[in-house]
Amino acid sequence: MKAVFLDRGSFPQDIEIDLTGLVSEYVEFHNTSEDKVLQRIAEADIVLTNKVVLSAETVKQAHKLKLIQVMATGTNNVPMQTCQELGIKVQNVEGYSKISVPEHTFAMLLALRRNLLSYITDVKAGDWSQSEFFCMMDYPIRDLASSTMAIIGSGQLGQQVAILAKAFGMQVIFAERKQAKNIREGYMAFEEAIQQADIVSLHCPLTEETRNLVSTREFDLMPSHALLINMSRGGIVDESALVEAIQKNQIAGAAFDVSVVEPMPSSSPLNQLNQNPNFLLTPHIAWASEGAMRELVKLAIAHISHFVKHQ
Repeated sequence: MKAVFLDRGSFPQDIEIDLTGLVSEYVEFHNTSEDKVLQRIAEADIVLTNKVVLSAETVKQAHKLKLIQVMATGTNNVPMQTCQELGIKVQNVEGYSKISVPEHTFAMLLALRRNLLSYITDVKAGDWSQSEFFCMMDYPIRDLASSTMAIIGSGQLGQQVAILAKAFGMQVIFAERKQAKNIREGYMAFEEAIQQADIVSLHCPLTEETRNLVSTREFDLMPSHALLINMSRGGIVDESALVEAIQKNQIAGAAFDVSVVEPMPSSSPLNQLNQNPNFLLTPHIAWASEGAMRELVKLAIAHISHFVKHQ
């Protein structure tokens, strides 16, 4: 049985991925461009991919393929329906980043609420040494306590973010699915939730239902002091609408770890916000603490082992 990892370079080399005893041949590729995917998976029984896209047409031509192990939670880079039709099993990894992503969420949120980057930048520029007083108060600082966070996505990550929010003394509300006719117990209607929230935090997968979930209308509904946090997928937010909302002060700011296209191209609308202190962007690293990556690999290998042993 042969296994190939199409984008092994998306993990540091010191994170060991050992398939010894599970497959007879294991090949790692640092990365794989679209035109080389078919060539590399043609003889593979198992394909590991983090973000390399497997098209329906490519999967159809990989006649030996039995398992696609996605080295992440999201499966939007895999043609799920085609795989189901062909009897190809698709496995993802959940639960590995239940500490890393929530911690990154609050690191970004605190940086925004307390204007940390602006203060740090001024200190490095020597402005503190020129201050008339012992401290500088050039930018507003707001506490998290007593503010309201609306969480969109009530899975493991959303639940863990809620735990941290409550520890900070925040009120937490879970938003119901957009346009849902029935509101589940413990949830609030989507529009009502974002209208009441000081902070809206996204922790849902990218699907056709959630694509552009937050766009112009949603920004119109949010309070002008609201912050939007997106640690999920770029496509959940209409990026052009976000740029307009921040530039027009419809919301107070946003912190993202994702973009619609990754790596983010120079043509991305988000680049218009590069110099805006109320917008923070990290390069899709919320998931990538050392502990989270090791847990991800451990779980993925366990999934592959279970699959192989039950063939």
